[in-house]
Amino acid sequence: MGKALDGVRILDFTHVQSGPTCTQLLAWFGADVIKVERPGVGDATRGQLRDIPDVDSLYFTMLNHNKRSMTLNSKHEKGKAVLESLIKACDVLVENFAPGALDRMGFPWERIQEINPRMIYASVKGFGPGPYEDCKVYENVAQCTGGAASTTGFDDGPPTVTGAQIGDSGTGLNLALGIVTALFQRERSGRGQRVMAAMQDSVLNLCRVKLRDQQRLAHGPLKEYPQYPDGQFGDAVPRSGNASGGGQPGWILKCKGWESDPNAYIYFITQAAVWPAICKVIGKEEWIEDPEYATPEARLPKLVHIFATIEEWTKTKNKVEAMDILNPLNIPCGPILSMKEVAAEPSLRATGTVVEVDHPTRGKYLSVGNPIKLSDSPSEVTRSPLLGEHTEEILKDVLGLSDAEIAEVRAAGAI
Repeated sequence: MGKALDGVRILDFTHVQSGPTCTQLLAWFGADVIKVERPGVGDATRGQLRDIPDVDSLYFTMLNHNKRSMTLNSKHEKGKAVLESLIKACDVLVENFAPGALDRMGFPWERIQEINPRMIYASVKGFGPGPYEDCKVYENVAQCTGGAASTTGFDDGPPTVTGAQIGDSGTGLNLALGIVTALFQRERSGRGQRVMAAMQDSVLNLCRVKLRDQQRLAHGPLKEYPQYPDGQFGDAVPRSGNASGGGQPGWILKCKGWESDPNAYIYFITQAAVWPAICKVIGKEEWIEDPEYATPEARLPKLVHIFATIEEWTKTKNKVEAMDILNPLNIPCGPILSMKEVAAEPSLRATGTVVEVDHPTRGKYLSVGNPIKLSDSPSEVTRSPLLGEHTEEILKDVLGLSDAEIAEVRAAGAI
């Protein structure tokens, strides 16, 4: 069975994380991704956060699987000619340069359309059109400007960014969806188009429940937040600690061993449908009929006390034992898994969510695999390319250059 994106060729001018996340996902689905890098330098992340000297970093390898690498000096006249030929031969160009970088190379959107009217030109930007559209953005800047940081953390502490890369990788995922949507439309229209995903927009999209709560706040206190009933609400959505953010209250509770294990915790949700089962498990059966606890509305002002009582029970069990008791009762919960535990989890290895990859200079390492599973198009993860590893192969197979022509381009310093 062929891959879902077999036959789609991507010209990849991305670097660091947001763009490579996008193109790697397309490569996992079978697209031929040609990563264009500066001769002798390559993607900056090849050398960032290295744990082994003179070897491509994990930062790079984990974002550039299944791709081919070619080096190209796009400022050189012969390099520009090669790039023009690549634009003619590819379906999609993806970039996350600083604003205007491709324009300065001589390849604005209008020029790309002239070269290849079917080309889809996809960009990651920090901000959409507006006062900040020319500003550079990194992960944590996106989290702050997209509303995530102001609503993350505890009410008595500063805004906090999350360890999940919702700005970079989240935007890359959105851009990939935009690209395949544009490819689908091209089947009917025959025309390419521009696709843009802004990091601020992508973070805000993931913060929609907080925008929901901002509007609810105008009509009274947010009763599921820990500030209710004793705390104060201002005119903006507050930080809510570990509250669930939904209609079913939840909190992170200590488990046995929490004194020495920073991850001996469980997330526990007091779903209304299983409230009687919760009461029985924690030894509070009288709460089932007690009007002070029997309904979700009655429980809202007492959530701090309720979770403290449940925690007295969870502290008698380790997080796995607690899960084994709660899951058969359909009580929603989940252990706090460390990255060490996630890396060793057999089920994640079995589904290809965590994969082991063998690299010619690094050796074996763990990486994430494709989070999207297709029944007729299985994904495999192959290693990231060495710098310029496929330059001649691409010039021959994609552009049809002869050995003599390749030698001429190389002698001129364009590759």
